[in-house]
Amino acid sequence: MKYILAVIMLLQWQIIFSQDTTKRILPDSARLQKDSVEVPLRIINLNPYFTLHVDSILQYDFEINKPAERYHWYMKNAPLGVKLDKSTGILYFKADKSYFKSGKLKYDQPYQVNLGVQSLFNPDEKVDTSCTIVFYNTEIIQSRIKPSVNGMLFAEEGDSIKFRVQCEDGTFPIEQITMFTNMPIAQYKSVKSCDEDFIWMIPFDFIRDNDTAKQKTLAISFVGSDKFSNKDTAQVRIQIKPGIDYPRQYLVYQKLATEIDNYVASLKLTFYVLSNTVKKNKSTRTTFDITGSTTALAGTVVATTAQSQQAKDIGKILPSIGLTLVPVKEATAPSKTQEQNMATQVRTVAKRLEYLLSENALIGERDPDVLAKTKKLQEELKQARMQLVDFPLVEFDEKFTREDAEKYFENPKVNKKYRPKMN
Repeated sequence: MKYILAVIMLLQWQIIFSQDTTKRILPDSARLQKDSVEVPLRIINLNPYFTLHVDSILQYDFEINKPAERYHWYMKNAPLGVKLDKSTGILYFKADKSYFKSGKLKYDQPYQVNLGVQSLFNPDEKVDTSCTIVFYNTEIIQSRIKPSVNGMLFAEEGDSIKFRVQCEDGTFPIEQITMFTNMPIAQYKSVKSCDEDFIWMIPFDFIRDNDTAKQKTLAISFVGSDKFSNKDTAQVRIQIKPGIDYPRQYLVYQKLATEIDNYVASLKLTFYVLSNTVKKNKSTRTTFDITGSTTALAGTVVATTAQSQQAKDIGKILPSIGLTLVPVKEATAPSKTQEQNMATQVRTVAKRLEYLLSENALIGERDPDVLAKTKKLQEELKQARMQLVDFPLVEFDEKFTREDAEKYFENPKVNKKYRPKMN
């Protein structure tokens, strides 16, 4: 009986022990299963912003709210030199000066690091986040302005000036550029920021005719400033000399050449009229001279050879008649010496202007000597007009054509007649 009771009590104890064990294990399993399914993955010590001094080391251990051995870390689009341990989540970076001297990294500029953690067993269980790293340096390196040209340029009016204003960045980059000049200029492209071009076409009236200086120096100053108002200045000086406005000067020359050509044509017509007047007058005087000489000779012949007294008397009268024709000649056709001298002078001026116009002809629309040739022709035309200022020129009409005057002027007999004689 005792043995049976002992067996029954042992069985009851085993049943109670098994029930307690079941009650103790089942809640733990359920809790672990609940944690793995319902609790979201997250980074429990995320630091969104890091400030790092140059030549220092960043080492930061990211932690998650779940067993680290079941997850791996990754990083995307990180700055140069930043590393992330995929197993432990340790972010590492050594801020070496070489990165900044080479320009691969810059001071005071935020760099975003995209990183995340993902489950090794469930691809959908992951967290993507980011942090920002900013590098600073206690040593201030000043930014510089570097124009793409030397400090002195040489140009002429009409030239086009173009150069780029570059910047050499230091600790704080140049954010704004202000331009100043020592004299006002117009129609130019200003520079307001780095890597912009300064463009200016030098006008032809930059150096005016009444200016005492034959050349001017334009000083252009570029003042750059960063966000802390630290400034750097670069200056470019342009030495400008007078230039030639070829299109305008070509038109001026053509107008002057046309004016000289018309003036020469008027001189030729005047010479034509004067020469004909002198020629007719000379023919008239010659007729009087021949008539007078013939009359005197006839009187002498008759007076010496006549038989009758009446014929001898007539012969004595005829020489007196010949002498009487002399004052008649002077009254009817006075000597045209002044007109002939004037015709010679007009012809000489016309020939000279024709030669100068041919000698100073342009060799093209951009003849480098256009200014000198134009000035020479202007001076000669002025001198010719001053020389004949009191002499009225003959105008073309129906009786006198330009073709007749040109033909008469080029006549070899006329040229021989008015050619200067050598002693």
